[in-house]
Amino acid sequence: MAEQLPFEKPIIELRDKISELKQFTKEKDIDLSGEIDKLEKRLEQLEEDIYGNMKPWDRVQLARHSQRPTTRDYIDQIFGEFMEMHGDRLHGDDAAIIGGIANFEEKPVTVIGHQRGKDTKENIRRNFGMPHPEGYRKALRLMKQAEKFSRPVICFIDTKGAFPGKAAEERGQSEAIARNLIEMAGLRTPIICVVIGEGGSGGALALGVGDKLYMLENSTYSVISPEGAASILWKDAGQARYAAETMKITAPDLLELGIIDAMVPEVRGGAHRDVVTQAATIKTFLTKSLQELKDLDKETLVEKRYEKFNRIGEYSYVNDANTEK
Repeated sequence: MAEQLPFEKPIIELRDKISELKQFTKEKDIDLSGEIDKLEKRLEQLEEDIYGNMKPWDRVQLARHSQRPTTRDYIDQIFGEFMEMHGDRLHGDDAAIIGGIANFEEKPVTVIGHQRGKDTKENIRRNFGMPHPEGYRKALRLMKQAEKFSRPVICFIDTKGAFPGKAAEERGQSEAIARNLIEMAGLRTPIICVVIGEGGSGGALALGVGDKLYMLENSTYSVISPEGAASILWKDAGQARYAAETMKITAPDLLELGIIDAMVPEVRGGAHRDVVTQAATIKTFLTKSLQELKDLDKETLVEKRYEKFNRIGEYSYVNDANTEK
């Protein structure tokens, strides 16, 4: 049974009622098809009302859903013959980031992404999707390899953030993230990034500098979590719901602000409801993007990437005549 979120309670209750009526009809041999049809139409309308008018905090909860598809789920659905590679050739391997070579529509690509676990045991092994420096260095190694062989790079972003532990800091966490940012900015091969769940802090941005940046409809992308922002601004993590609204961290908000290139629609109720359909939708965006980028020469590709990020944000300046522009 899928995890039930608070805002979905009316939908769950109505679904249960419909199930009870169907079971009663089966056991007592009584025709209640008319009542069931009415309730099913009501359910469809209720789902449209709730899922079509979600608040930012509702989307945050869906982005964190325990059964939300992971990078590996999408790799299995979208790509063929995935060959995972391990290690950064400096320290070791980091299971919080997976990457390797795969086939996409009969062409080789490099796929890299944050990887969370499906249960407690796997989450511990993968450090709950929070990478250490060796994870980012592994990702960079694979990106440079892709550049060498002219393979496009596809990144899936899904992390609360880089691991903030002492060992990670000792091994150069901030340097590893900064290195990825500068190297991705100048990588001479197409890069497509997709936020599939939580895109938290520099840990997400370290895989997010690309020619195209997409977000799933119910994903988030932010420098800090709503709880963290609430704790800093109001000294109360309980204000996370309000923080999520004011921070503009959801896909609709970031599309409006020009941070992302497009929002990938999700199946009704969230990507976890139908991973096959969701993967097919993502694949459509990847196909279109690679088609747009494949004919650009390397210099133009890097130049357009620079221009893309240079356009983000609004600012004002004062000229020599002290007139604000």
